[in-house]
Amino acid sequence: MSSAAAAAGPARQFNLATESELRVEVGQESPLRVRLVSGTAEIFGTELPPENWISIPPRHKFAIFTWHGATVELEGTTEVEYVADETPMVSYVNVHAILDARRSRAKASQSAELDSSQGPRVIVVGPTDSGKSSLCRMLLSWACKQGWKPTFVDLDIGQGSITMPGCIAATPIELPIDAVEGIPLEIPIVYFYGHTTPSVSAELYKVLVKELAQTLERQFTGNAESRAAGMVINTMGWVEGLGYELLLHAIDTLNANVVLVLGQVLAYGGNPLISAWHR
Repeated sequence: MSSAAAAAGPARQFNLATESELRVEVGQESPLRVRLVSGTAEIFGTELPPENWISIPPRHKFAIFTWHGATVELEGTTEVEYVADETPMVSYVNVHAILDARRSRAKASQSAELDSSQGPRVIVVGPTDSGKSSLCRMLLSWACKQGWKPTFVDLDIGQGSITMPGCIAATPIELPIDAVEGIPLEIPIVYFYGHTTPSVSAELYKVLVKELAQTLERQFTGNAESRAAGMVINTMGWVEGLGYELLLHAIDTLNANVVLVLGQVLAYGGNPLISAWHR
């Protein structure tokens, strides 16, 4: 792993080896331009277009990963940029393969029982800055590449990946998530909580999660394709005390059958520990 450092000025070229990634934090004032010169690479599971510059907004953190090797260029100011040879991507793609098999079994099920036709309902939990949102985006994008249309559920009222902070929301994902535009907003289901922490009214938060779960259940009952594709659920980074209680409530209310637990990650160094539970 090369050392992290800020950089600016003309285009800088990085030759990435197999299964390595370039980790970047964009500067505070201006966007960063990124170009794939050769090979193949992706940002959070979405492939970069070859030979085209894309613009990443200020203050964004992202990683450009390659499975088979690539050359990429950066142009603009960054707070941090470095190449990491040790990444969790192999573990992540193995999780994706298991989820894909469960979706296929659910789709092929001829049983009238809803449980057997239900695809994976994956909830990703872990402390702040453990990579939950990034893993959700990768799992969703990889599923879309396989032809599935999973539902993304965002329970993190502090950030708001689908809409603004202070809301819980869900939306179907039909295409790999754009590295710049983020989650599509065509037909989201949104419940307004009004605060960025559930401690203001934990009971209201639980009520909204229950309402969202009931709405999704009605949709899945009438749509076998969406039911087989399942859902990926992002959660808050509060994992102790009341936060832990709310995580258990979400797992139960949304009938999550796969729980992915990410460990703490040091900023710009180390990889998340991942463990899984399923039923």
